[in-house]
Amino acid sequence: MARRIRGGFLTALLAPALALGATVGLAAAPAQAAVWSSCDQWGNTSLNGYTLYNNIWGSGAGSQCVWANSGTNWGAWANHPNTGGIKSYPNAKKVINKTITSIGSLTSSYNVTVPSSGAYNTSYDIWDTDYDHEIMLWVNYNGAVGPLGTSQGTVSLGGHTWNVYKGNNGANEVYSFLRTSDSSSGTVNILPILKWIKDTKGWFGNETIGDVQFGYEITSSSGGLDFRTNSLTVSSS
Repeated sequence: MARRIRGGFLTALLAPALALGATVGLAAAPAQAAVWSSCDQWGNTSLNGYTLYNNIWGSGAGSQCVWANSGTNWGAWANHPNTGGIKSYPNAKKVINKTITSIGSLTSSYNVTVPSSGAYNTSYDIWDTDYDHEIMLWVNYNGAVGPLGTSQGTVSLGGHTWNVYKGNNGANEVYSFLRTSDSSSGTVNILPILKWIKDTKGWFGNETIGDVQFGYEITSSSGGLDFRTNSLTVSSS
């Protein structure tokens, strides 16, 4: 599950945040950052209608910096140890705030450059406004990572074929769609996926979709690895 920044932070994360802040602050800002960069644990900014987050939320994390030339051209440098558990989810977020039945279209295109080592997934993280339901779309993944929940079979939706998993993390329902073949670029038609969950499976009702996030859920990146979003668009009507 990719954690999000919402108002206050979880109490359980406060102590790690204080300790981690000093470590993260020592990391050098990347040279690519023409507009904005941050090595702060919760560093964030808004650019071109997108909100960018450094978002180091997991325990045992190392250092990480995020940089941006725009809201749709950005990346992260991360040096997280080779231990289990998700350390971070640097991401760009677009807010939709429409019910599923009132969305005419919801699509996204991506082009990324990701490392051949480390453990991570490149994923969309889509939330309803109450944060009761989380829809993850993994477009590529590497190393010892896996989805939450149990297998629900395979389905072709939105221009891709996915292995589907359903679970609960104790706070919300999680629906994970793992692309059956890795992709570093492409277009996803998100609306048919939401309608399939709602109408075909009945896992939720006419939810109001809030955040569409896209980023990198990083478990390990020892020695420092680069994750680059060369281009990203999230479009809705």
